[in-house]
Amino acid sequence: MVNVNLGAPYESIIIRIMKAGYASSQVEVLRQALLNYQEKVGELEEAELVHRAVVKEMDGVRKGRVKTVPAGRVFREAGL
Repeated sequence: MVNVNLGAPYESIIIRIMKAGYASSQVEVLRQALLNYQEKVGELEEAELVHRAVVKEMDGVRKGRVKTVPAGRVFREAGL
């Protein structure tokens, strides 16, 4: 385990989180923060994959490799 000095601003955040009852120790605050960070990184990675897929599909549309259908037709055929 790494022993780090976070500095006053971060230590005060940890204390506020503990006083609010969201965690019972400094270690618990840091564990929760790391899990939250990991989740956010995963969401960003997912968003990047979706973005890449959209860019690839739009490139196919522009180059005529992907067939498109007007939205109005889709809605009519779906009964909307």
